[in-house]
Amino acid sequence: MAERSKEDQARLALAKLQKADDAKKAMAEYEAHQAAVLERTEKLRAQRLAREAEQVRSGPAPAKKKKSAKSAKNQAGSLSDWLNDQRTSGRRS
Repeated sequence: MAERSKEDQARLALAKLQKADDAKKAMAEYEAHQAAVLERTEKLRAQRLAREAEQVRSGPAPAKKKKSAKSAKNQAGSLSDWLNDQRTSGRRS
């Protein structure tokens, strides 16, 4: 019986060591991934800032015309048209 408990203790100690080793490996992978993400973020930020600086130097971009709310409403159709479409498509029964 004493041998059995010593074997169990040895197994538990080995499992504990393996978990600690796995945790170290996982943390190293996590830190490497985070470093890569940070590096990519900094690179993309530098590219964006360079692009924005170039746009400022080249002059302001032409302003886009905004669509009025009325024109968007007319293109979309009326509420009754939408409800009829919903009924005929089987969405409302």
